[in-house]
Amino acid sequence: MRQIVLDTETTGLSFKEGHRVIEIGCVEMVNRRLTGRTFQCYINPEREVEQEALQIHGIDNEFLHDKPLFAEIAQEFCDFIDASEIIAHNASFDVGFLNHELKLTKLNLGKIDNYCKVFDTLTLARQLHPGQRNSLDALTKRYNITHFNRDLHGALLDAEILAQVYLAMTSGQTTLFSDEITSADTRANTACADTSAQTNQSLVIIKTDDKELIAHQEMLALLTGSQ
Repeated sequence: MRQIVLDTETTGLSFKEGHRVIEIGCVEMVNRRLTGRTFQCYINPEREVEQEALQIHGIDNEFLHDKPLFAEIAQEFCDFIDASEIIAHNASFDVGFLNHELKLTKLNLGKIDNYCKVFDTLTLARQLHPGQRNSLDALTKRYNITHFNRDLHGALLDAEILAQVYLAMTSGQTTLFSDEITSADTRANTACADTSAQTNQSLVIIKTDDKELIAHQEMLALLTGSQ
């Protein structure tokens, strides 16, 4: 199972208002193990970065002015995510921006779901921790993931952090949730395939002997007051 943990940084909050992607960061996992293979690219958005966004990621237009346009890296990005499952936090944000960028290239590359499935870790977090804060920062603290130095957001760094959060959230008995948790507009049932395979093994049944059965019956009689 090949999964790509993905994050983006943008010039603002909505592509519908003309905002653009300025960084893509991806890390690859195969069978729930990080391979060390990554995709990371800064992108010239051909517009100003809003001050509010700049305060989050610190990536300014002076830094971006000589970076490639999205159209120049689009095919390489699509090749990297092809035949995988994308894992993203608040996936509709990242996928919405990326689909908009793909459309603007006019290269007929299609949409993200032409290449891969998408799994939203925010949906999973809300199922596991209802009524609690489920931002990436909150989940990092909740799962005690403390070995990253992070003053500002960055797409590759956040993807690396999200990979650790995802592995923590989907370890153990989270397969109990696998039938309930799906991405808003994608198929997420394969996200826990690795852990669910462990739970499908044959169970060992240990039968009670006669002495244990008698003791059990005596205890039931005592509890019900029949002795």
